[in-house]
Amino acid sequence: MASVLEFTDVSIVREGTPILDHVTWSVADDERWVVLGPNGAGKTSLLQLAGTVGHPTSGSVRVLDEGLGRTDVFELRPRIGFASSALARRFQRDETVLDTVMTAAYSVTGRWNEEYEDLDVRRARRVLAEWHLDHLENRLFGTLSDGEQKRVQIARAVMTDPELLLLDEPAASLDLGAREELLQLLTGYAGEPGAPAIVMVTHHVEEIPVGFTHALLLGNGRVVASGPIAEVVTAATLSDVFGLPLEVTAVDGRFSARAA
Repeated sequence: MASVLEFTDVSIVREGTPILDHVTWSVADDERWVVLGPNGAGKTSLLQLAGTVGHPTSGSVRVLDEGLGRTDVFELRPRIGFASSALARRFQRDETVLDTVMTAAYSVTGRWNEEYEDLDVRRARRVLAEWHLDHLENRLFGTLSDGEQKRVQIARAVMTDPELLLLDEPAASLDLGAREELLQLLTGYAGEPGAPAIVMVTHHVEEIPVGFTHALLLGNGRVVASGPIAEVVTAATLSDVFGLPLEVTAVDGRFSARAA
């Protein structure tokens, strides 16, 4: 069991305000993590460091055994799958779904002068089929529904068979049917023997796929709780981090929460 992500006493400070505050955390290659916390807790900033987008103010971050600030991130990024709404806004809306997915081979967000091989095309078509998107390969990205765009983002993120997969609120804004379809696909993918380590940020425990193994709770940039998911996603810890008495239930690996 090797470590794919290590934060050691990591802080991010912007204009005197701590965004992350002395965070120490590690992810092993066989773990599936969900990161929970209220708005402004530092979740997205944590994921950006894991994706080699930015550097900490203090402390150290190691990603796939490479230290940030001491490695070429442009060589490291193709080994990391990353899907987020912020990244999706950089995709070319008039580019086909197939081309959008293939850009992962060069960690770019639009085709330009890159030379793609037949292997890239085959990989892109394989993941489109696996994520139930093969019928959309010639559609323009900008014409897709929110649910389809979310799945295209994830297909792009896994196209290069990454060693670490980072998902920033993959189910945000989806309707009930689209959310459940995405969670079924994520559950299946996370359970595959060759799946990479996964870190997923969300606001809602209902969006945690079945089979995720660990949870990290952030509040005001600090770690409130961290560890096996059944020990962390509880009424006591969630009530603490969200500042509201909550009831938490778990049925068949799915969580739900409501005000007590």
